[in-house]
Amino acid sequence: MAKKSVVARGKKRERMVAKYAERRALLKAEGNYEELDKLPRNASPVRLHNRCGLTGRPKGYMRRFGICRVTFRKMALEGKIPGITKASW
Repeated sequence: MAKKSVVARGKKRERMVAKYAERRALLKAEGNYEELDKLPRNASPVRLHNRCGLTGRPKGYMRRFGICRVTFRKMALEGKIPGITKASW
């Protein structure tokens, strides 16, 4: 499990990106890059990184489910994800 501080920092960045999204789009459309540079760095969506919603794991992230592969496998085997079954042929 990831450190709580790292998960909290990621959530804080997500909030900041959402807060400044409209303003950033307006400044980009105008071509006003000097004002765009004055915005906080964490307001840029490029600085976001996908993390597992349950454990905070940064690697092996599955976008469709919003969790990492390890958590996905565990939940799928327990039957907690509807429509997912283990393959057998």
